[in-house]
Amino acid sequence: MKGMTAMTAAVSTGTVTNAPTLSDTAALSAAAMPSLFTLPPEVERLRDEVREFARTVVRPRVLANDLAPHDDFDWEIVRKGHELGLLRMTLPEEFGGRGVGVLGVAVALEELAAVCASTALVFGASLLGQSSVLASGDPALQARFVPGFLGAEPVLACNAITEEVAGCDLLIPENSPHAQEVTTARREGDGYVLNGVKRFITNGAVAEWCTVFANLEGHPGADGLTTFVVPLDSEGVTRGPVADKMGYRACLGTTLVFEDVHVPAANVVHGEGNGWNFLTMQSNQARTTVAAISTGVARGAFEIARQWCGERVQAGVPLYRHQFSARKLAEMSVKIDAARLLYLQAAHQADNMLPAPTYGPAAAKLFADRIAIEVAEEAMSMLGARGYCREYDVEKFVRESFGARIYEGTPEVLALAVTGALYGHRA
Repeated sequence: MKGMTAMTAAVSTGTVTNAPTLSDTAALSAAAMPSLFTLPPEVERLRDEVREFARTVVRPRVLANDLAPHDDFDWEIVRKGHELGLLRMTLPEEFGGRGVGVLGVAVALEELAAVCASTALVFGASLLGQSSVLASGDPALQARFVPGFLGAEPVLACNAITEEVAGCDLLIPENSPHAQEVTTARREGDGYVLNGVKRFITNGAVAEWCTVFANLEGHPGADGLTTFVVPLDSEGVTRGPVADKMGYRACLGTTLVFEDVHVPAANVVHGEGNGWNFLTMQSNQARTTVAAISTGVARGAFEIARQWCGERVQAGVPLYRHQFSARKLAEMSVKIDAARLLYLQAAHQADNMLPAPTYGPAAAKLFADRIAIEVAEEAMSMLGARGYCREYDVEKFVRESFGARIYEGTPEVLALAVTGALYGHRA
């Protein structure tokens, strides 16, 4: 994009004709991944398709979308991604989906995030919202909601966990001062009535329906947490203002208010009180795919620094031939490869182990989130003043590298999950 052109033009002391290019880096990544972790052929095909989609469709729109008002949403990217099948990656083939599992989704999201983490999160959050319907095993529920993802126009979903007051502490005791301020579900007639406020819901401003976690009245703690599928055009649902975020600006996060929202009993996933078990399973998918996004953010920043160090000449040689720069590039590359291996392992576990272990996904996200910040900041430093300018893309990667540390588990929460697994108990 513009940053690449401007960067090349800025080389005033000479250009190294055999310098590595972004296409070389992409080819290196494509060649390295199978040698480190063998991908199924269908996942390799998906990866290559998404890489081309990110290059031709997403990249030309990245800067404009980042500079747009915080409540603008680029439906055109979503439509083209829907045509490619990005909103049905986790749907089984018998449903008309691509059936690539968590592994395929994670690999695809890395490719998107290496160009634009916001775009990766739009698709990733929708797939996470879908997971409630797919995991329900309820043919009637699936028959009502799955066809929407197979139509001509894209349908987005979202996932409502975070509370206005309690954050992600969904197991708040009933005698807590804030117990009445979490989202609740009350049995009434042939269904339930939901009341509460959910904050920072990714895709909440544009999704058609939502997976909502609510506490059943009279049943505090894990025994009362229940999962509901709620159409967002239901009476009593209000979408609040879109958050004006530092990064991930093309992915809209908003408040969802539920005031006496009637939800039929048929929209309960796995029955009453099974919300915690489902949330744990869903978190493994979420943490794995966010680790892939963070890996993509690190890779995107690294690719810019790598090209810059191949083109920029100091003291008669390109920067990458200077020992100080060479060490930085080497460490950045190794961190990215290590992060990729961790998320690939976690994805394999999520797809093949029941129940899926919490250690792998938590460890993958804990590591990838950290190295994304380290690599992005190092890339900015290597570009000097250019790295601080929006036209060179690196500062966007820096901003977005910090976002993943917050959602789907902070470093502190992830550390508890990892140590809990080490000592054989739930954190």
